[in-house]
Amino acid sequence: MPITILQVDDVSVDFSGFKALDKVNFYMDTGELRFLIGPNGAGKTTLLDVICGKVRPTEGQVLFGDGIDIGRMSDYHIARCGVSRKFQTPSVFENLTVFENMELSVKGGRGLLFSCFRRRDSRELDRIHAVLGKVDLEEKAGGKAGYLSHGEKQWLEIAMTIMQDPKLLLVDEPVAGMTGRERSRTGEILLETAKDRSVLVVEHDMNFVKRFAKKVTVLHEGRLLCEGTFEEVGNDPTVIDVYLGRGGEAQENGLH
Repeated sequence: MPITILQVDDVSVDFSGFKALDKVNFYMDTGELRFLIGPNGAGKTTLLDVICGKVRPTEGQVLFGDGIDIGRMSDYHIARCGVSRKFQTPSVFENLTVFENMELSVKGGRGLLFSCFRRRDSRELDRIHAVLGKVDLEEKAGGKAGYLSHGEKQWLEIAMTIMQDPKLLLVDEPVAGMTGRERSRTGEILLETAKDRSVLVVEHDMNFVKRFAKKVTVLHEGRLLCEGTFEEVGNDPTVIDVYLGRGGEAQENGLH
């Protein structure tokens, strides 16, 4: 039986009278790859902000792991509990090598200087190489991160978050600006990553979602609108109406 790793109960977020989230109930299981979709302003980013501690809910609670209430914790303490977030724009150290970026992300580091001068043991080095291999960057480990393509920088940052060994990884629009080959490989990387941890992905590319999603959650105007497989969501008339428009627009977005 699946084990719930994240439980969002009746969460609302009110920004001076504007309800970015309105009584949202959302659940994720351990080892699940979930896609979160919806039009601009639906509340997707706000939900991720709540989960990682960037925004505190006005109402409701957020339970993580063994029932830990993270809804009132700082982002730092939530990260320590096992939640990591990868934002849309890659934030890697471009003047450092790929390998040095990975060294900085090893869980348990104490800052930049400590990470730069600390001697790694063989297990840490082996793990860095193994994770780089999973994202097709092991052969580029000695090169500057600034020379990577946009897609490769995204993969490097995913690898860096994996090095922190999170139980839940939040990923914001990972394939924006990627080539077709990079999008396909990114989907494979996310599927592989979800074998060891839960992964929640916000994405607008419906063709990408259709190819890699097993379960999709749709938000609209701060509320949970629909949930299910891509086919179930794609055939829901309300989703087609409020998110993708009617007829040609729905087809253009890859819903049918």
